[in-house]
Amino acid sequence: MKGSTPAGIIQRVAYDTRKITDANETIFFALEGNHRDGHTYILEAYKKGIRLFVVNQQFDDEFDYKDACFFQVDSPLKALQLLAKNHRKQFHYPVIAITGSNGKTTVKEWLYHLVSDNINVVRSPKSFNSQLGVALSLLEMGHQHKIAFIEAGISEPNEMEKLVEMIQPTHGIFTSFGSAHSEGFISKESHLNEKLRLFYSTKKTWFHQSIHLSNSIIEKINGETINDEDFSSYLSISPFKDTVSNHNLSLAIAVAKYLSIPEETIKARIEDLPRLALRMETFEGINNTTIINDAYNMDLDALVHSLEYQLSISSGKKRIAILATDGLQVYQQEEITHIINRFRLNGVYFISENEIPPVNEIRDCTVLIKGTRVSNLQRIARLFTLKKHKTRLEINLTGVKHNIEIFRQMLPGTCKMLAMVKASSYGSGAVKMAHYLEKIGIDYLGVAYADEGVELRRNGVTLPILVMNAEEEGFDDIIQYQLEPSVYSFEMLDAFIHALILNEKEQYPVHLKFDTGMRRLGFEETDINKIVSVLQAQPEIRIKSVYSHLADADNRQDSSYTKEQIQRFTNICNELEPKIDYPFIKHLANTEGIGSYPSAHFDMVRIGIGMYGYVSNPLVADQLKQVISWKSVVTQIKKLGDGESVGYNRQFIANQETTIAIIPVGYADGFRKLLGNAIGAVYINGEKCPVLGNVCMDMIMVDVTKIQTRVGADVEIIGNHQSLTQLASLMKTIPYEVLTSISPRVHRVYVEE
Repeated sequence: MKGSTPAGIIQRVAYDTRKITDANETIFFALEGNHRDGHTYILEAYKKGIRLFVVNQQFDDEFDYKDACFFQVDSPLKALQLLAKNHRKQFHYPVIAITGSNGKTTVKEWLYHLVSDNINVVRSPKSFNSQLGVALSLLEMGHQHKIAFIEAGISEPNEMEKLVEMIQPTHGIFTSFGSAHSEGFISKESHLNEKLRLFYSTKKTWFHQSIHLSNSIIEKINGETINDEDFSSYLSISPFKDTVSNHNLSLAIAVAKYLSIPEETIKARIEDLPRLALRMETFEGINNTTIINDAYNMDLDALVHSLEYQLSISSGKKRIAILATDGLQVYQQEEITHIINRFRLNGVYFISENEIPPVNEIRDCTVLIKGTRVSNLQRIARLFTLKKHKTRLEINLTGVKHNIEIFRQMLPGTCKMLAMVKASSYGSGAVKMAHYLEKIGIDYLGVAYADEGVELRRNGVTLPILVMNAEEEGFDDIIQYQLEPSVYSFEMLDAFIHALILNEKEQYPVHLKFDTGMRRLGFEETDINKIVSVLQAQPEIRIKSVYSHLADADNRQDSSYTKEQIQRFTNICNELEPKIDYPFIKHLANTEGIGSYPSAHFDMVRIGIGMYGYVSNPLVADQLKQVISWKSVVTQIKKLGDGESVGYNRQFIANQETTIAIIPVGYADGFRKLLGNAIGAVYINGEKCPVLGNVCMDMIMVDVTKIQTRVGADVEIIGNHQSLTQLASLMKTIPYEVLTSISPRVHRVYVEE
C-alpha cells in the first residue's frame, strides 16, 4: 500500500470509469483483461474523484496522485474475488447457485418473478456469471435480503472451483447441459463434471429430467429431478408454450414451492411472466435525443444497470429519466429515489398511468424510459420516435459482441482488432456502433473518409480511427480531430507532411498502405527505400502501421493467390522493419482472412461484415449469429377479383380471387425493383408471401391468400426465415450492397439482451 488512506467506509466497487457516478466511498479495481487494461484508466478515475485504487505490483505512474491510496496486489481480479468471498461469508441466508449450458438467466429471472413479492431477493444483474460477474453479484448481498440467486458460467477447465469458493452455495439449480461453451474441454464428460462441482456441498440441487445423471452423481449433489408433467396445471396458464420454456418454468416453480410460496401466488405470477426477449432498445429520437427504451421491468437491479448503460453512452449529453412506478411498494419507491440521486441525473419525470411527460421540451439529451410492462410506457417511446416510417432495421448488439468474440478466439492473445465502421457501419449506424465497439474492447476503428471520422469524434468516440481513403481536402479535419490517415502514394505523403508543417505537428501517426495484389491504392515494394528516406528527413510523421488488403480470401477453391499476397506482405515488413528504429503495427487480414488464414493475422486484423454474422467459411459461419433484422408491418389488406391487376404496368393479373397485403417498403428503402413479380418475398407469421407485380418506390404488394393475417401484423424482410445472404442472392448482389443500400429513412433500432 502507498499513499494516504481516506477516511470512511467503502460502499461501492468500480472497474469501469464510464459507470462511475459517485466517487465517495468507492474503490476502483484496475482489472486486466485480454483487450483492456484498467491501469490505463486510473487517471480518468482519479479525475472523477476516486481516491482508493487496487492495482498490480508493477503499477507506477509519474502523475502526482495526491491524497490517493493504492493497494498493490498480484492480481486485482483475484483481490476482488477475495473481497467478494469474504463479503459472502457475512450472510447466512440461502444462496442458490444457478448454472447450465442455457437458460441460467431465464430461470433466475422467472424464479425472481415468482417469489420477489414474498421474499426480499438479491440476484445477479442481467447475466453476470463470469469470474468478474459473480464477484460483483455477491458484493450486492446485504443484510436486508433474505435469499440470493447467483448465476455461474464457465468456459474453461478449473474455472468452477474459483466460483464455488466465492459463492459457497447452499442450494443449486442445473438448468441444462449441451455444447454451449464446451470448446475448452477435452470431452463432454469433463465439461459436465466441471459444472457439477458447483453443487457438491449443496443441501439440494434441482435439475431437469432431460439432463441424464447417474445415481451416484444425484446422491452427491442431493439432486431432485424435475418433470414438466408434475407442474402441468401451472404450465397450462403460462404465456409460453414451447418445450424449453416449460423446462425452465418447471425448475422455477419447483424452487418457489420449496421456498413456501403459496400456490395461488405462483399461478397469479405465472400469468404475468416476463418475456425476457423484450430487450433494451436504443434509437435516435426527436429534438436531438437518444432514447433508451427499457420499459419492461422496474426492479431495482435493472434500474441501476439501465442508468449505468445510459451514463456509458451519453458522451457528455444531459441525462433524463422517465420512470413509471405503477404497482411498486413504498420501500421500492424510496430506494428508486436513492438510486436516482446517486446517478445525478439532469432531470427525472415520475409518471403514473396515462400521464405524458413534456416530450417536446425534452431535447439534446439521453432519455431512459423505464417501467413495468403494465405501465404501458411503449406509448411514451413512440412519441420520441424520430422517423415515423413503419419499416425498421434492428441490430442486435449482443449478437455483434458474440460474433466478435468468435473471431477473437482465433487470434493470438497479443493481436489487436480493428472494426470497420465505414458507410455508416455497413448501414447499421456508425455512431451507435462505434460507441458499442468501444465499450466491448475493440482496439481501432476504420472509416473510408475523413468526414466519417469527424462525425465519430463529434459524438464522443475516443478510439484511434484509421481513415482508409484520406483526401487532401480533408487533411485539416484529420489533424484537428486526431484521425490517422492511410498514406498510399508519395504525392499524398508530401501533401500531408506539408499540412502537418502548417499545423506545427510532429510525430503524427500515419498508416502506410502497400499494394500486394489488389491493384487498387498502395505503395509498391520497390518504394521502400524512398519511403525510409522521407521518414528520416521529415520528423512530422511517424509510422503507426503498415498494411495491405487481401483480394481473394473468400475463394474456397483456390488459396494460392492469397498465400502469395501473405508472402509479399511478409517480405515488405521484413525489409522495412530493420530500417525503422521503432515498432509499428502490421495488418493484412480482413473478415475472410481471420477465419481462413492464421498466417495473415500479424499484429492486427480488420473485421467488417463478420461482425454481423456473414463470412464464406462454413466452419466459421456456423458459430456466428445473424444480427440484422429488417422488418415492416401490414398497412392494408385487399381482395382481388378474377382478372384484376396490381401495381404499375399491371404486371400481375389475378386468375382467381386473391388476397393481398400492402407493405410500406419499396425500392427507395433498398428493396430492389428486381424483387417484384414473385422473385422476392417476405414472411408473415412464418409463411412465405411472394411479391405480386412491380415493386413501387415506397411499398410492395404481397400474396396472403393462404394465410391468416391482419393490419399491423409484423412482416419479416430479413430475419429467421430469410437471411441477408438469401435476400442478396435474390437481388443478384452481395450482403454488403444490401446493407449499405437500406435507406436512412428506415428506422434503426439497437437491441441488447
